[in-house]
Amino acid sequence: MYDVIIIGAGPVGLAAAIEVKRAGLNGVIVEKGGIVNSLIGYPSQMEFFSTPDLLEIGGYPFSCNGYKPTREEGIEYYRKVADREGLEYRLYERVERLEGEDGAFEVHTDKDVLRARKVIVATGFFDVPNPLDVPGSDLPKVTHYFKEPYPYAGQDVVVIGAKNSAAKAALACYRHGARVTMLVRGPAISEKVKYWIKPDLENRIAEGSIRAVFNARVAEITPTSVTYTDADGAHEIDNDWVLALTGYRPNYEFLENMGIEFGGERLTPSFNAESHETNRRGVYLAGTVCGGLDTSRWFIENGRDHARVIASHISEHLEVAVSV
Repeated sequence: MYDVIIIGAGPVGLAAAIEVKRAGLNGVIVEKGGIVNSLIGYPSQMEFFSTPDLLEIGGYPFSCNGYKPTREEGIEYYRKVADREGLEYRLYERVERLEGEDGAFEVHTDKDVLRARKVIVATGFFDVPNPLDVPGSDLPKVTHYFKEPYPYAGQDVVVIGAKNSAAKAALACYRHGARVTMLVRGPAISEKVKYWIKPDLENRIAEGSIRAVFNARVAEITPTSVTYTDADGAHEIDNDWVLALTGYRPNYEFLENMGIEFGGERLTPSFNAESHETNRRGVYLAGTVCGGLDTSRWFIENGRDHARVIASHISEHLEVAVSV
């Protein structure tokens, strides 16, 4: 019987495990992939928008070569913190359902059944892309994740979206030999694009290096083309690859299976803002998953604070069984 099971080994999940351990409780992290699995899925050499001090967990200094750390530096930092703290984790083990009640939960995974008094869900949002819902969106040429530009050299690439991920992918693909067309639902590049990226992209569009179509709606994707509509009607363009960088959302099916309610226009999960305990007593939410569809509301630098709040609440309310 664990005092706490933490689902998710991202930065916030690791921070929660550290705070749980420092509160004198025994816990284990269960993660369907590797340590900081979401960071592993980020583009190679991606720079964080936050400075290293805002990404630190457990009080461990985060040093990096530049002003802002890269994906690779982040992965290594969090791995070393987990090792230094001696955290217990079970990797490549997927949680399937949660049974029982507060004080006596059973976490069923694809490998085992684990018992715990409390459960913290820190699953983030990077695993479920927002769907395109158009014919051909499931073709092999369509991806919702951008890793690096090199496979797209000499190819016709459509980038769908106009926020940070789409902007960076379009620029990287263009600079490494791809012919890039951006299809943007709105009238302009999003104002949320970082200030050092937005003018670069807008200048490349203005000079014709990157083609951008605004107020566009993707209608169909075929193995050799993409059809979209705008104010002038329907258009078909030759295409080899589609980078559908339309954002991501929490895994609502998983949350529902955990017994967590959510609602409202932004599908925000139900939890107490003071303790982060959900409608299911004994189950807590930490990190980006708390924001529902507002995935930019919580991130590492403020989501890590949830760990201390939750650990404090658990330690105050947990009835620790004393072995005889």
